[in-house]
Amino acid sequence: MTDTRMTRSNTRQLTVVALASSALLLGACANMSETQKGTAAGAAIGAVGGALIAKGTGGKAGTGAVVGGAVGAVAGNLWSKRMEDKRQAMEAATRGTGIDVARTTDNQLKVNIPADFSFDVGRAAIKPVMVPVLDKLAQGLDADMQMHVIGHTDDTGSDAVNNPLSLDRAEAVRDYLARHGVPASRIQVEGRGEREPVATNTTPAGRAMNRRVEIYLREPQKG
Repeated sequence: MTDTRMTRSNTRQLTVVALASSALLLGACANMSETQKGTAAGAAIGAVGGALIAKGTGGKAGTGAVVGGAVGAVAGNLWSKRMEDKRQAMEAATRGTGIDVARTTDNQLKVNIPADFSFDVGRAAIKPVMVPVLDKLAQGLDADMQMHVIGHTDDTGSDAVNNPLSLDRAEAVRDYLARHGVPASRIQVEGRGEREPVATNTTPAGRAMNRRVEIYLREPQKG
């Protein structure tokens, strides 16, 4: 019984120390790049897991933390330099436009283009102001990068109109990118109609935000 209590106490102490160390590491991320943040987060999580596994299986907790941290760093650094370079280029190209450029939690680059730069009500024709954004997105893509283009509408009209319209918008983006060097086989398209609003449909401003196209850029998973 005494050994069990000691084991539990040691495990709790180890958990507290590992989590505290991880918190300090993650707290240092403020001035890091996206790639460095991913590495640090992965290392912190891996260190905790490695230490606990080592302790629970009779190994040395310190060694487990080091090994776990190294493995976690690799796992956390799934956001490559070329993805970070593309994110920075897209942010620079769209700064001040209302177009949102962000890294997703699953390490994709998301470019959200609202109605001011994408489509008029009931139309699938690409606006001229959207062209420079698509040109920048198409530039310098490596041969294995993949795109997913999702079209959306506001709630003007019925599903019978909005569903095909949203797909037409995604296909218009794909066709433009294909004409400018991105193989169509690397571009997945999808239309989601009015089903995923990001703002209210009761105001013109809200409908303009919902009438959008989202473009996701990702690298293939290494098997």
